[in-house]
Amino acid sequence: MDTEWRDFLMSLDLSPRGEPRPLGGGDIAAVSWLETDQGPVVIKRDDPERLSGEAEGLRALRQASTRLVVPEVLGEGEGWLVMEALESAGRAGRDETALGEGLRELHGMTRTAHGWHRDNACGATPQPNAPLEDGRAFQRERRLLPLARACHDRGLLDGRLRTRLERVADGLESWLPSQPASLVHGDLWSGNVMFTRRGPAIIDPAVHRHYPEVDLAMLTLFGAPGEAFFTAYWDGAMPDDWPRREALFQLYPLLNHLLLFGGVYRGGVERAVGRVENG
Repeated sequence: MDTEWRDFLMSLDLSPRGEPRPLGGGDIAAVSWLETDQGPVVIKRDDPERLSGEAEGLRALRQASTRLVVPEVLGEGEGWLVMEALESAGRAGRDETALGEGLRELHGMTRTAHGWHRDNACGATPQPNAPLEDGRAFQRERRLLPLARACHDRGLLDGRLRTRLERVADGLESWLPSQPASLVHGDLWSGNVMFTRRGPAIIDPAVHRHYPEVDLAMLTLFGAPGEAFFTAYWDGAMPDDWPRREALFQLYPLLNHLLLFGGVYRGGVERAVGRVENG
């Protein structure tokens, strides 16, 4: 084991047992599972600012005191993040009703302004979060237009599709109502949801405050929650324009994937734009 790593663990009063085991999904950070005398932990090695943002997001989600399980941050600094390890309960532990109820409870934590007091990252992409009072303006100025511009500048988005995206962004006030900003996970694809013996858990956040559909649209874009999840989440209050909202809030992650992984995601961007345009 790296001496620096071992020294950092010891500074947290954690005594390693054996060697770390690399975990899958560490496309950005180096992620490992390690047994210690105090119990198993997960260790990440990455850019210090990125890890600081993740640690703060985990603490914010835990402080929300919902029924969702969030790993405890045991220590962070100098490019290391050490947190409580969570173990999957397998298919038998999959409780989508509890996930829906827990996410609805999380989204009930609202404030006036959309955004966050610091920037963080969604995957490898820096995520600007400077607060705005109007969520439509936040979605336009902090999400859609910056990524549309970045994709266009790299030749991943042609002028025609960029213009359509800009029209969608400029027209949000015509159909999307203003509302208070919910606390959102911010990167809630299916790989960031775990079902543990303690209940459904969420990991690897990009926390901010915005429309709750940020999390729902990500779940349906890269996964397919069952009917039990939506029944529990909506609790009879699904908005009539959910399909249009779903498409709108899928645009940001699709643009992000286009920026990170290339043209294979361009078709998804165009389809989502069409769904928003057609209402």
